Amino acid sequence: MKILFLSIILAFITLTTYAQEGTVKISQANSGSVKPPTDSVKLQIDGNNAYYQKIVKVDSSIKVSEIFLRALQFMAGKNFQQTYGYQQEGKLIFTTTQDLNINPVTTGTDLDNVEQYSVQFAITIDMKNGRYRYTVHNVVFFRPTDSGNSRLTLYDMHQKATGDTKWVAKDARKVITSFERYLSTLTAELNEGIEHKSAIYQPKF
Repeated sequence: MKILFLSIILAFITLTTYAQEGTVKISQANSGSVKPPTDSVKLQIDGNNAYYQKIVKVDSSIKVSEIFLRALQFMAGKNFQQTYGYQQEGKLIFTTTQDLNINPVTTGTDLDNVEQYSVQFAITIDMKNGRYRYTVHNVVFFRPTDSGNSRLTLYDMHQKATGDTKWVAKDARKVITSFERYLSTLTAELNEGIEHKSAIYQPKF
């Protein structure tokens, strides 16, 4: 009887410990503290020009021809319009217009305060063996107003974010942060596409 009682207690302790470990794991998974890796983008100002630019190193075995083809395929999949492409020069230029939301997360309910805007921009990809450089430029934001759409370049928006009244500056920073969040995801996915890191590119199936 004593052995049976001890066995029941031991089983109860084991189950309790397992349940607690499971709870911790679930809480950690849903905490949102671990975010998927994204590329970092940094705003650069040159006179009246505002743009994003970064040199990205890839595997040294990936030549210009492969970077060119993989970048072309990736951008086509994102519905970007190619305006220039010359493999011998190692250059591609695309343009797009995207509808974005200032809020990082929405719940999909009627209570959401959705602040949408459109952004038009170009992205140039310059390539060399084992590396490429992307430049996001000619960025123009369009936001709805009572009298129609307001049109502000990235430089204009940056000026508002750093030198206008507190309310206007905060609003402008929200737009820039939202756009940079989108760019971080886009450029990280571009890198995956060029290096063929994603499972979608694996030849074995």
